Amino acid sequence: MSFATQILSISRKSFQFIKRFSFLATPTLPSQPSTTSNLLTVKKEQSGVVSVPRTPFFQKLPLRDLYRRIFTAPESTSLVISIIEKWIRDGGTVNYNRLLSVIRKLRSRRRYRNALEVSSWMFEKGFSKHKSGDLAIRLDLIGKVNGLEEAEFYFNSIPKYLQTGECYSSLLNCCAHARDVASAERIMEKMRASGFARSILSRNVLLNLYYQTQNYDKLENLVCEMQEEGINFNSYTFGTLISAYAATSNTEGIDKLLAQLEHNWIQYWHLDWTVYAIAANCYRKQGLFDKAFNVLKKSERLITNKKRRVALTFLMTRYAAIGKKEEVMRLWKILTTDGKLYSRAYLAVIASVLKFDDFESAENIFKNWESKNLGFDIRIPNLIIGAYSKKGNMEAAESIVDWTIINNGEPNSKTWSYLSCGYIEQGNFSMAIEYIKEAISVCEVGHHWMQFWESLAAIFEYLKSKGDMEEVEELVRLIRSKDLVSLDVHKKLMNWIKDVESNVHVIDVFCRDSHKQTNVISKAKGIQMQQ
Repeated sequence: MSFATQILSISRKSFQFIKRFSFLATPTLPSQPSTTSNLLTVKKEQSGVVSVPRTPFFQKLPLRDLYRRIFTAPESTSLVISIIEKWIRDGGTVNYNRLLSVIRKLRSRRRYRNALEVSSWMFEKGFSKHKSGDLAIRLDLIGKVNGLEEAEFYFNSIPKYLQTGECYSSLLNCCAHARDVASAERIMEKMRASGFARSILSRNVLLNLYYQTQNYDKLENLVCEMQEEGINFNSYTFGTLISAYAATSNTEGIDKLLAQLEHNWIQYWHLDWTVYAIAANCYRKQGLFDKAFNVLKKSERLITNKKRRVALTFLMTRYAAIGKKEEVMRLWKILTTDGKLYSRAYLAVIASVLKFDDFESAENIFKNWESKNLGFDIRIPNLIIGAYSKKGNMEAAESIVDWTIINNGEPNSKTWSYLSCGYIEQGNFSMAIEYIKEAISVCEVGHHWMQFWESLAAIFEYLKSKGDMEEVEELVRLIRSKDLVSLDVHKKLMNWIKDVESNVHVIDVFCRDSHKQTNVISKAKGIQMQQ
C-alpha cells in the first residue's frame, strides 16, 4: 500500500471515529419525570414555584418531522420508540391515528421489526383500540419478524369474536410469506367454513403463493374456481397471471390475456398501469423489446394523478432495461417539472442512465440531488461508487466515498464491498482486503447481499492459494465476531482452510448450497494461476 493510500485510510478512519463518538463531548440534561406527554416541568425558586414549559405551547411539531427523524436514522441502530418519545418531549403529540400512520410508513419501507416495536408500544401505552384491524396488522408483523409459528400462536390467543376476515387474511398472508402452501390451504379452508373466503384479497394471496412456488396446476384450478364463483379479478390478479405465463415462457398466453382485457370494458376498467408494466418486464425477459416498448406506452396512458410520480419513476427503469435512453430522459424531464422530487426518483434515474454508462448525466443528477437537501440516502452515492468500481475507475469511486464521509454520511457494507470488488478486478488484493474488512466492520447480522460474499470468497481463495493462513483466519474471526455466519458454517470454514487439497469453492461453504462461479471469483482464480 502506498504512503498516500495509508494516509487517506487513516484520515478516513479518524474522521469516522470522531463523528461516531462526538456525542460524548456534548453533555445531555437528564429528562424530568412526567406523567403525560408535554406536561410543564416545575422548578422551585426562592420567590416561589415557577412553571417552565419544555416547549412553548404554540410550537406543534408536524408529523413529517417525526418521519424525518425516523427515516434519516440508520435502520440498524435506530431505536424507533426512543425517537418517538424524544419527539414527544420536544413538543410532538401522538394519538391512535398518528401511530398507525407511522406503522404504515415503516411497513411500506419493509422495516417490519421497527413497525412491530411501535405496534407493541401502542398496546402497552393504551393507544390501540383492540379492533380486529389493529390485531390483523400486528399479526402480519409478527409473522414477518418472528415467523409463522409465532403468528399462529398469536392468532389463537385472539378472542373468537375478533377473529374476523381481516385476521384470517393476515394469517394467510403470513403463510404466503413463509411459502408454506399446506398451511395456506388449511387456513383457506377455515376461511371458507367461516364465510370469509370470497374476498379477492385472500384469493390473490393464495394465487401469488402458487405462482411463487411454481404450483401452476393449482393456480389454474384456483382461477377457474374464482370465475365459477363470480369473483371479479383486479389488477393484482391479472399481474399475477401474466407473471405466471412469463415464468413458463408462454408469451402467447400474455398476448391473449391482454387482448381479452382490452376487449372487455368491464375488466379494462379495473386495470391500472402496473398490469402493462408487468407485461413489459415479461416481454423484456424473452427478448421481445418492441412488444415491451408498446405495452409500456399503454401503461403510461393508465397512469392517474394520484400515482403519477410513483409510476413514472418505475417506468423510467423499465425503459432503461430495453435500451430506450431517450424515454428515460423524457420521463425525468416530466418529473422535474411536476413538483418536489424524492430520493426514490433520483435513485431510479441515476440507476437508469448508468445502464448506458452515462457517467456525466449520473454525476449531474447526483449534484442536483445533493443541492436539494432531501436527507442523506447512502443508496444514491452507492450507485455511482458501484458503477465506477465496476469500470475500474477506483479514484472516482473513492472520491464519492470521501464526499459521503465529509457530508456526514455513513458508508455501509455495500459501499466498502463495491470498492473491494473493484480492486479484486484490478488484481490489487491488498486494497481489496482492507476494504472487505471495512465492510465486515459495518455489516449487519443476516446480511445476504451476494456481492459481499462473492468478494469475500474471492479473497479467501486468493489468500489460501498464497498460503497466507494467518490473514484467512483473521477474516474468519472477524465474520464470526459479527455473527455473520453460524457456528456450523464457521467450523466448515476452518476445515476448508486446513484442507489444502480441497476442491470445494468457499462460496459454497458460505451459502451451504451450490453456486456457479461468478466473474469476481473467476478473476481471483485467474490471478492465482498467473502467480
